[in-house]
Amino acid sequence: MTNENTGALSAKIMCHAMWAKDGRKLADFYATALGTKVSQNFPDEHGNDVAFAFYVGDAMYLFYTSASFTAPNWPQDELPFHMDFSFGDVNAAEQQLLAMGATKPAHQPGGTHWTVLLDPSGQPLSIHGTY
Repeated sequence: MTNENTGALSAKIMCHAMWAKDGRKLADFYATALGTKVSQNFPDEHGNDVAFAFYVGDAMYLFYTSASFTAPNWPQDELPFHMDFSFGDVNAAEQQLLAMGATKPAHQPGGTHWTVLLDPSGQPLSIHGTY
């Protein structure tokens, strides 16, 4: 198949989507970490809210509730996706994220460069100091 358009692509990320057993809980966790609040709920065909969203700039962060969700067995399982966050005071941020339901696994591959936490759904995220 040949592509007639040889120009460079320049897409913008419109949405980051994640799944969890409790989409609302995960949406609240990440919204708080990013300094905002959940602003939209989306119902399923029965009228039950199953997806929850907020915006940071033009990008939507969307969190789905999935009864069949299983967190990766990290670090044994490869990760198809994870998020990295930077904070001015990474130690204070770590303590706040832990208080919000994150956990800190024993395996820390970043040494002093970054810290891995598991969000409330069990999915890894990395936190760094501001560069």
